[in-house]
Amino acid sequence: MMTDAPTYEDLLYEERNGAAWITINRPKIYNAFRAKTCDELSDAIRYAGWNKNIGVIVLAGAGDKAFCTGGDQGNHDGDYGGKGTIGLSIEEVHSAIRDVPVPIIARVQGYAIGGGNVLATLCDFTIASENAVFGQVGPKVGSVDPGWGTAYLARIVGEKKAREIWYLCRQYSAADAEAMGLVNKVVPTEELDTEIDNWCAEIMEKSPTAIAIAKRSFNADSENIRAIGALGFEALSLFYDTDESKEGVAAFHEKRKPDFRKKRGS
Repeated sequence: MMTDAPTYEDLLYEERNGAAWITINRPKIYNAFRAKTCDELSDAIRYAGWNKNIGVIVLAGAGDKAFCTGGDQGNHDGDYGGKGTIGLSIEEVHSAIRDVPVPIIARVQGYAIGGGNVLATLCDFTIASENAVFGQVGPKVGSVDPGWGTAYLARIVGEKKAREIWYLCRQYSAADAEAMGLVNKVVPTEELDTEIDNWCAEIMEKSPTAIAIAKRSFNADSENIRAIGALGFEALSLFYDTDESKEGVAAFHEKRKPDFRKKRGS
């Protein structure tokens, strides 16, 4: 028997019609995540994903400006202060998305940037409003996602496009993202929730065991990326201690262009 639904500080959690809606509730900072957010996300996803009454999870961001913009740079000085290899248990969030047996839909409105773009990439489906914007910023701020956000992204959009996304840090419209295969469906903003409800209803009509087996089968083909990510995050934790990485954060706060090459190797 399931207990009462959990409550969180950084998230909103709601169950309706067999779907669990997990919403990052930090709209004032574009739903950027801190250590607590990541801990709560992994807990909420696992709580919903192993509830036999839940057939699908919707991952969303509060407000109309952003789905998620990645790590909260206001909390990042080389250590977020929480669990995980880099003091931020984002690896656990990624694992939760992969491991639960139900499909997860990323509901994207506004910005899906940085770590938020990785979350959208990793979900089983991504449904976006016409005002959605996708992209990466890691190399602009002295960071990178060394696993799912790079290697798995390449499986979805192709090697050339994935390298473009990461090396150049450009931003892409919802239509661009749909064309490259990063998004399943783009709809007008006012129709976003209705469209997602329709997808949830379709999923709920299908065999949950068959879907769980299918998800496991899809995941098996790319499971080696989990190990790549684990190794990469160990390297990233060392990189965050360098002057080169710290230059990215300093430049972000000072609203200037970073000079990474001057700091490289110092």
